[in-house]
Amino acid sequence: MAKGEGAESGSAAGLLPTGILQASERPVQAKKEPKKKKQQLSICNKLCYAVGGAPYQVTGCALGFFLQIYLLDVALVSDGAASPFQVDPLSASIILFVGRAWDAFTDPLVGFCISKSPWTRLGRLMPWIIFSTPLAVIAYFLIWFVPDFPHSQLWYLLFYCLFETLVTCFHVPYSALTMFISTEQSERDSATAYRMTVEVLGTVLGTAIQGQIVGQANAPCLQDSNGSELALAAANHTQSISSLKRTQNAYLLAAGVIASIYVVCAIILTLGVREQREPYEAQQAEPMPFFRGLRMVLSHGPYVKLIAGFLFTSLAFMLVEGNFALFCTYTLGFRNEFQNLLLAIMLSATFTIPIWQWFLTRFGKKTAVYIGISSAVPFLILVALMKRNLIVTYVVAIAAGVSVAAAFLLPWSMLPDVIDDFHVKQPHSRGTEPIFFSFYVFFTKFASGVSLGISTLSLDFAGYRTQGCSQPAYVKFTLKMLVTMAPIVLILLGLLLFKLYPIDEEKRRQNKKALQALRDEGSSSGCSDTDSTELASIL
Repeated sequence: MAKGEGAESGSAAGLLPTGILQASERPVQAKKEPKKKKQQLSICNKLCYAVGGAPYQVTGCALGFFLQIYLLDVALVSDGAASPFQVDPLSASIILFVGRAWDAFTDPLVGFCISKSPWTRLGRLMPWIIFSTPLAVIAYFLIWFVPDFPHSQLWYLLFYCLFETLVTCFHVPYSALTMFISTEQSERDSATAYRMTVEVLGTVLGTAIQGQIVGQANAPCLQDSNGSELALAAANHTQSISSLKRTQNAYLLAAGVIASIYVVCAIILTLGVREQREPYEAQQAEPMPFFRGLRMVLSHGPYVKLIAGFLFTSLAFMLVEGNFALFCTYTLGFRNEFQNLLLAIMLSATFTIPIWQWFLTRFGKKTAVYIGISSAVPFLILVALMKRNLIVTYVVAIAAGVSVAAAFLLPWSMLPDVIDDFHVKQPHSRGTEPIFFSFYVFFTKFASGVSLGISTLSLDFAGYRTQGCSQPAYVKFTLKMLVTMAPIVLILLGLLLFKLYPIDEEKRRQNKKALQALRDEGSSSGCSDTDSTELASIL
């Protein structure tokens, strides 16, 4: 799924002037300023801002669940003879890996370009959102278009990478827009809550639209009268091509609907939100050099352990996401049900996110990690052992959604704790927050590309047959391993690494008191660099 989701907000924070982050460190100056009237955002403003988060989630969810099976079973070009040109599993694995890896590298690149952008009449961020939208919509639509020439692998690779670049040009400035819709922190927090709600609903919407439209026109399978997967005879070849065209048109229809949602959301965002220039921007100080900050962040032990733990658990859920449609179609034999199973997973995740939010505040975040993510293991084992049973599969899908919700929520809840711990130990290293978030995004996106590339390549080695009504036993076994055993091993490794994660509830309380002491010291004495260092050492 589009994991992301809040994912790029951290990297986007790098666009903010250092003066904003340091404004709270100058309380004496703030007292001299006249008190300004609190800026209130209307519910309409917050909703318009929140709607802007939907395009990234809707498109990401559709690509995450359906692009692999589309490349393998739908992206075929007939040459008029008995055999069509197709995207083989090796080419599909390259397309998926390179696309995700490119997406990972574009985040810091686009963020750097935006940070150098001048202010215009529309603002500094809005022009990126406005001008990237039409190009992103065209690129997204062309991903799902089958070109009428052989060897079309370059077509899909080109437009997949192009779309990922353009959607990054939309979502990075949109994430940074949080800091420019109001100068009041409470209003920003409220708008962010609206945004997260819409983003979760966006994942459901993407799954529902793509799944239900495509599910009405499944790709035809090739099988002769003896049951072996061969090219159809001349008598029914025309019927197969006609059925394939209907499936391709269904993908185009779904792409058109999602592209329309993308445009509508961008228009609502543009008309309903006004970008405001920060009053502190003229007072910005010299920022910390990037590579110096990166070296300090990557040497911070709690961050490395948290990233490592979530890297393994994220890989587990990405393997399930990328191979779920093929697993339902060929291993379980539910060719006409996989889109409904996907919808059950995402609806379950949507309804359980508030429950996990309450649970982690009541029992602690490490406890929520252990219970939330490990709860997927018994159900994955059940899927691996059971025979074909649709009712049990729906139960497992709903239960898996509970773990998906935990995996979606917890990383963005725990990263701020790591940043607080870093600030206690390095009180002068301000402005490093973007590095913490952006490199988490980089590693997870890169891991997503690796998981999709390896899984598709594994299917190629197992003998995957494009458009087959069924697959060889080795392919079914490989899919079962990719959706059950491999995620279980990765989850267990991730939870083992979480045992090394040092920030528990007691440590969080200590860090909170230490940071408050640093702020109080700064308020009373101006908080010189030497005083702050000594206070941090004592704490």
